[in-house]
Amino acid sequence: MLQATVETRVRFAETDAMGVTYHGNYLPWFEMARVALLDQLGTPYRQLEQAGFLLPVLETGLTYHRPSRFDDRLRITVTLAEKPLARLKLTYKVECDGELLVEGFTRHAFVNREFKAVRPPRNLEAALRQAFAS
Repeated sequence: MLQATVETRVRFAETDAMGVTYHGNYLPWFEMARVALLDQLGTPYRQLEQAGFLLPVLETGLTYHRPSRFDDRLRITVTLAEKPLARLKLTYKVECDGELLVEGFTRHAFVNREFKAVRPPRNLEAALRQAFAS
């Protein structure tokens, strides 16, 4: 299992008329965590794209337990529980002061620039093999 954690602070512009974080803002925070996970694996997303690999989102899901509000300090943790092949599923938890606010997932596919399914790049496969061996 691989994990990465990022932190962010809810900006006023990220809240809605009800005074809570607008639901659409959670997906960019998921992306922040996902990019951090790839960095941690030694394969930054920009490097993947430069090598001709893309990782589009195929599916998302979110479950809201409690709202976040302006100025809350959030901790977003992404987990890759299974070694991916051509597709991968990441799960996310958003917490504030140790309290679970949101859980979610994203499902992705490795594709080339023509959006044809491909295996992950060799260096990422090697990093994943090593990470899942320990």
